[in-house]
Amino acid sequence: MAFFKWQKAPTKKVPKRAWSDEEMKMIGWCMHTGIKISIMPDWKHPLTYWQIEISIKGNLHVDPKRYDDSDILNKKLEYYKYYYDKHNK
Repeated sequence: MAFFKWQKAPTKKVPKRAWSDEEMKMIGWCMHTGIKISIMPDWKHPLTYWQIEISIKGNLHVDPKRYDDSDILNKKLEYYKYYYDKHNK
């Protein structure tokens, strides 16, 4: 019987950012109303690309575009702002 050594799976470090109070207000409101936006690694592309997944009251949607480390959190905030402004008039 031969034993094969498992190759270590590639990992991606999640980009980090400090959110302002106004941004946290939008994010908190969206999460409270059932709108959740998350990022997930795109394993089909180089290690710097991410996808955005939007869950609205259980319905899951995936943004077809891919974003770089430097753009992903800004785009995530843009989605939160869009849903906050659309539903909270």
